[in-house]
Amino acid sequence: MTTDNARRSDAGGVVGLTAGALQGVRVVDLSNHLAAPSASMYLADFGADVVKVERPEVGDELRRWGNRKDDAGLYFKVVNRGKKSVTADLRTPLGVEIAKRLCADADVVVENYRTGTLARWGIDHDVLSQGNPGLVMLKVTGFGQSGPYRDRPGFGTLAEAFSGCAHITGTPEGPPLLPAFGLGDASTGLMGAFLVMVALRERDRSGQGQVIDLALYETLFTLLGPQVVDYDQLGIVQQRQGSRLPFVAPRNTFCTRDGRWVAIAGSTQSTFERICAALEVPQLAADPRFCENLLRIRNATALDAALQAAIDHIDYSDLMERFARADAAVAPVNDVAMVLQDPQVQARRNVVAVPDEELQAPLRMQNVVGQMSRTPGHIRSTGPRLGEHNHEILVQRLGFDPEQLRSQGIPIDTGDTPC
Repeated sequence: MTTDNARRSDAGGVVGLTAGALQGVRVVDLSNHLAAPSASMYLADFGADVVKVERPEVGDELRRWGNRKDDAGLYFKVVNRGKKSVTADLRTPLGVEIAKRLCADADVVVENYRTGTLARWGIDHDVLSQGNPGLVMLKVTGFGQSGPYRDRPGFGTLAEAFSGCAHITGTPEGPPLLPAFGLGDASTGLMGAFLVMVALRERDRSGQGQVIDLALYETLFTLLGPQVVDYDQLGIVQQRQGSRLPFVAPRNTFCTRDGRWVAIAGSTQSTFERICAALEVPQLAADPRFCENLLRIRNATALDAALQAAIDHIDYSDLMERFARADAAVAPVNDVAMVLQDPQVQARRNVVAVPDEELQAPLRMQNVVGQMSRTPGHIRSTGPRLGEHNHEILVQRLGFDPEQLRSQGIPIDTGDTPC
C-alpha cells in the first residue's frame, strides 16, 4: 500500500516506499511505558524490524494511558508504530525461552525494568550474548545501573524534577512547574536511539556488542545548557524567569491587540534592531539600556514592557506582515489545531495519516523526524493489537509449538481468546 509515508520526489510527488536505512536491523523491545519504547520507535521509523514483547492479557501499560477510542489507547498506537507485538510472560520458563530465541539473532534489545530484574529472570546481556556476541542492549532506568539511587523507581516526571528542569520552569513568584508532556521520557527516547546507533557503528569495527546504561534524568540534565559551567565558574544558580532566557534578550511571548500570542527572540544585535524596525520603535535600539545584549538582559523587564506597549496597538496579521517585511524573527504561539493547519507543517508533511485496522480509520500523527534524501524513514503501521503477531513470530519465525503456547495462555491466531 502506498501512503503519505512514501518517499517524495523533488517535485513533492509520491514515488513509492523505499527500504529504510536500518533495514535488516532486528530489535527486541522488552520495554514498557514511554521512554524506552520511544527509542525503538525511532529505530522502527527507519526500517528496523522491531518485535515488542508484552505480558499476556495485560500488555504495555501505555495501552491504558491517556485518551482512548473504541477502547484502544491512541498514544500507544503512536509510540509503538511500525512494531510487531507478541505476548510472553518473562517471569516463566516459556517466556524466558521466547526471549532467548528472539535475541539469538537480534542486533538490539531494549529494556526498562528495574535494575537487576532481567538478571533475576536469567535473560540479561551476559546470558543473551553468549551465543550472540554482537548484541547491543539498551537499559533505561530512572537513575541508572550504578550509584546509590540505582534501585529506586524512576519515571519521567521524577527525572524532570531531579535533573533541575522543573526548578527553572515557571514564573519567579510561582512554584516550579513540570512540563505538560513527557519531556523526560521523550528526550531519553531520542538519546537512547542515538546511543544504540553509536553502539552499532562501533560493532561494525569490533564485532562486539555492549550494554548501554541510560538514566532518565541524564539527557535532560545535559539539555539544560550552561547551568553547570555558570555555577562552576561564577556561582550562579539559575532561577525561574518565566519565558525569558538568562543569556539573551528579548525572549518572551507577547499578546497582540486582537488577543493572539506570539513569541519574539532577539538572539543577535541585528535581529533585535529588525524587531524594533518592524514595531516602528527604533528608539529602543538606541536606548542605552538596550543597545547591546548584556545590557538588554540586565534590563529585560523594562525591555519586555516597552515591546508589549508597542504590540498593544497592532493586530496579529499586521504584526506578522511587518515582521516579514523587516525580516525579523517572530512565530505564533500555536495550539495543536493551529499547527496541523499551518502551511509550513503541511508542506513538509510533518503530520501523516496512517491506516489503522483496529479503528478502521486512518490516524494522523507526527511524521518521521528529518528528511533523508536517499533512505527516508516512513511509518509502516500504527501500534499493533496485543499479541497480533504471535503466530508470525512465535510459530513461524521461532518454531514454537502452537499448543504449547496456547497451554500457557498465549493466543496464536484470531480463533483464540484475545489477550
